[in-house]
Parts: sequence; C-alpha cells; structure tokens
Amino acid sequence: MRIDKELTAASVVPLLLLLLEQEESYGYRIIKRIRECSQGHWQWSEGMLYPVLHRLEQRKWIESFWHMAESGRRRKYYRLTALGRKELHRQLEQWRMIYGTLSQLGFEHQSQEKQDEREE
Repeated sequence: MRIDKELTAASVVPLLLLLLEQEESYGYRIIKRIRECSQGHWQWSEGMLYPVLHRLEQRKWIESFWHMAESGRRRKYYRLTALGRKELHRQLEQWRMIYGTLSQLGFEHQSQEKQDEREE
C-alpha cells in the first residue's frame, strides 16, 4: 500500500528533519533511506524532495554543503541546524499528540483487527 499524497505532504518535513538529525545526507540517499525505512510504502521522487529541501534551507532549518564522493563526483549534502533541531522537536511533539489521539480512539485495536483479518 502506498501512502496518500496528503499524508506524505503532512509528514515530509518532520521525516526529513529526523533523518538529517541522524546523519548528513544527499538527495538520492535520502530517497533511498525513506524507501527502506517505510518498507517501500513511500516512493519519494527528486521532484518532490528538492523543493522541500530548498524550502527548509530558506527557513534555516537545514544547511547544504558540497562534498566530493569517492567516485570523484561532487554531491550536495544537507545537515540539520540548531534551529532545525528546535523545529524537529516541536513537530515531533505534535505528532505524539496526534498518535496519542489515534490511540485513544482505538487505532491500535483496529490495526490489530485488520492484521488478523489479513492473516485468516
């Protein structure tokens, strides 16, 4: 199952900030890492990713720098700034509230029922 565009749009910023908190990265590696972590449910494209990275850079939440890869090719890397770290923690707190509300409404119970139905 692929994740809807609306949910992707709502979650792309905290996902990027969280990923860049863990390690500096470049575009293709970010796309690959998100695909791996989501078990293929998220299929980000360069056309979706780079405008978001540019917007985050304008907000000073991330910064970019050029680095020479082992292949001799220059790659543009991105890293989280102190301001970006503050924003990440603010957004994660909001996601915790959303998850808490979903849990209170029976999200985990319904998810388990759906899993049980698929296994039958």
